[in-house]
Amino acid sequence: MKPSECLSFGILGMKIDRLETHDRLLHFKKDQALNISQGAEDCLKKNPLSLALQQRSPYVYLFAHPRTSDDGFTKRMIWQPRLSRPKAQTNSYLFRAQSNTDNMEICWLLPPRETWGQYQKGKVTESEVVLWSIAQFLHNRDDLEKPLSDDLSEEFSKSIYMRVAAEMDEEKMINKIYGTT
Repeated sequence: MKPSECLSFGILGMKIDRLETHDRLLHFKKDQALNISQGAEDCLKKNPLSLALQQRSPYVYLFAHPRTSDDGFTKRMIWQPRLSRPKAQTNSYLFRAQSNTDNMEICWLLPPRETWGQYQKGKVTESEVVLWSIAQFLHNRDDLEKPLSDDLSEEFSKSIYMRVAAEMDEEKMINKIYGTT
């Protein structure tokens, strides 16, 4: 290891290999991105409500927000397929996917407010998308939440939800009566 690749810390004599630390950071960022994209993909392709909505709409929104489990420590991501844009909130992520495709766009990535400083330019965890999302949330929230021109009307979206709910209830009833899964 070259001296320029190490940092020493006084009395502790601790040395940090800059290359190894950078590799770990890259791995962490990649792992985080994979977790979010895997969750979005699973919601898009495996969630029964998402699949049902995609049969009736040219798009589906995927809204995600982390929640702390009952143990008080473990975080889990809640994914909700939707036909309309929700209100923007911190600690949430929103994607819009073209139905029955892999085409997905980021609408916003809003981490918890107390972590916003970590994404600033020049920081190791800087993120242009997160910084843009934060700026939109702070200064242009109406546009962030505004439906796109090709979004379905609220009335038509509600009719789709009603049909999907009725079909899912009917399917549950049939499964209950006939013991099928």
